[in-house]
Amino acid sequence: MKKTLLIFSLVVFAFSTVFAQKPSPKMTADGKNVTVVYGQPSKRDRVIFGKEGSGSLEPYGKVWRTGANEATEITFKKDVMFGGKPVKAGTYSLYSIPGEKEWTVILNPELKQWGAFGYDKVKDKNVAEVTVPTKNYKTSADKLMFDVKDDNKLSFQWDKQGFEVPLKYQK
Repeated sequence: MKKTLLIFSLVVFAFSTVFAQKPSPKMTADGKNVTVVYGQPSKRDRVIFGKEGSGSLEPYGKVWRTGANEATEITFKKDVMFGGKPVKAGTYSLYSIPGEKEWTVILNPELKQWGAFGYDKVKDKNVAEVTVPTKNYKTSADKLMFDVKDDNKLSFQWDKQGFEVPLKYQK
C-alpha cells in the first residue's frame, strides 16, 4: 500500500511539474523620460480581446493588469501629462479596461500587485484614469508589446488591438 501511494504521489508530482505554467518573460520598454516593465505573454492561437462570454482571454469591460504576472509598472522620470491628466514623477502600476471602441488606462501607486486580483482593494488610490480610442492594427502582434521610443506617447499592442496615450513632460 505504501509503495502504491508513493508511486501515485510521484506520478502526480511529475505531471504537475510538466504542466506547470511558466511565468512570461519580463520585458522593458525604455524612453528618455519613461520606462515600462511588463510580463510579455504570447497569443498562441488564442482570442485575446472580446465580449464577455466569447471565450476571449481578456474580456471587454474588465480590469486587466495589461501584461502577464505582476501588474505592469510604468516609471516617469519627470512630472507628466498622461493623456491630459497631471501625474507626478514616480512608479505606478498600469491597469487597463479594454473595450471594443475605447480603453480606460489607469495608473495606481500600489506596486507589486499580482495580476488584477487585488485591484478592487487599491482602486481608490488611482492617480489617473484616461479613456482613449481603441487602436486597431493591420497586422497581428503575437507577443504583447509596449513602445515609448518617441517619448511623446505610450503605445500598446497585442494581437490586432491596443491603445495610445499621449505623454507631455513638464519642464
